[in-house]
Amino acid sequence: METGEKTLEIMSSAVWYNNWLLKQISTYLRGEILEVGAGIGNFTSKLSKYGKVTAIDYDSSYKNANYGDIEKGKYFFGKRTFDTIVCMNVLEHIKNDKKALKNMYELLNIGGKLILLVPAHNWAYGQIDKELGHFRRYSKKSVSDLLIANGYSLMVIRHLNWLGLLGWFINGKVLKKRIISQGQLNFFDKIAKLFLFVEKFVRPPFGLSVLVIGEKK
Repeated sequence: METGEKTLEIMSSAVWYNNWLLKQISTYLRGEILEVGAGIGNFTSKLSKYGKVTAIDYDSSYKNANYGDIEKGKYFFGKRTFDTIVCMNVLEHIKNDKKALKNMYELLNIGGKLILLVPAHNWAYGQIDKELGHFRRYSKKSVSDLLIANGYSLMVIRHLNWLGLLGWFINGKVLKKRIISQGQLNFFDKIAKLFLFVEKFVRPPFGLSVLVIGEKK
């Protein structure tokens, strides 16, 4: 099993954390929802509670998703448009991220929302990022500049998961591990509910991810 697919399998067991992530974006989920880079479907069934979900991935081996290459602008569904696009931990895998964001913009209805989650902080780029095929990590400024350049109006931009960043940096940058282990992920999922609670009240200045909500006006 490749590193990316193995990581997706491991992440599927982080039940509390995945539900917590969903809670951060649930306000913006509605109508016709396109999930870009659905992978093995860790979020697909959860998203279906908020609207009608169309899941795409460029890798046709994933059985829960149909073909769609957001960088090339080629999709199985033709010229359909959507009320919401969800793109979580995908953009960093795409070489031409600007083109991908432009294509997503064209797939949105007027008033539609892009929910984008990307890895934060270039200084945290380490061995795990390399193994996963990440071209980059993002700052709040770099990702907001990309969205604005492609026509989006920014509604939300914030760091998420300060606790996860510490583990990612130690494992990938200091220890140069190739993957987060199942045991580490299980431990994180248990303690995260205690340490991430603070993000409900305080927006941390750093985090594992940057969450951006962009709107097409």
